[in-house]
Amino acid sequence: MPVPARRLPSWVWVTGLTAGAVAAVVVLGMRADQGPHPTATAARPSASASASAQPTPTKSAAPAAVPDGSGTGRRVVYSLGQKRVWLVDASDAARRTIAVWPGTVSPDPGTYTISQRTDATTGTDGVQIEHIMYFTAKSGLSIAFSNAVDGSSPPPASGIQTSGIRMGKADGNALWTFGETGTTVVVVK
Repeated sequence: MPVPARRLPSWVWVTGLTAGAVAAVVVLGMRADQGPHPTATAARPSASASASAQPTPTKSAAPAAVPDGSGTGRRVVYSLGQKRVWLVDASDAARRTIAVWPGTVSPDPGTYTISQRTDATTGTDGVQIEHIMYFTAKSGLSIAFSNAVDGSSPPPASGIQTSGIRMGKADGNALWTFGETGTTVVVVK
């Protein structure tokens, strides 16, 4: 007399398929790790940046030095003339330097603190932005660091006053992590 076949419960099938999928992802991840890796390059904004323009790589081997007279201790330094930001740690070492695209309204040189952080909103130019860190106001506009959600550079201003200091997406993430509420911001010429 033949023995009837036993059906496996559905949880056995689901567990087996899940284990197989996890194993495949692990193998693919290990293979991807052995391949070429992209490297980040510093970027310098241009005055004629457009909404779809990407920063152009600089050829400089050494990062720009933190400007003299920018204070001491842990701080964010913003140079109006160099259109650049530095993230400086408590030992006065620059941990990162960032090329930025300033708005049409710039902060006055001085020392400020990050007073408010906002995850995301729409900029005065209509671009979706994130990692907004406000530190002062001028001409009725709040001045803040931010980055476009899509990573684009801001278009040239056409009669609109803008006060955002934009940067690339990865740089915006780094500044967001570094610049907590209360972090000192030093603006220099």
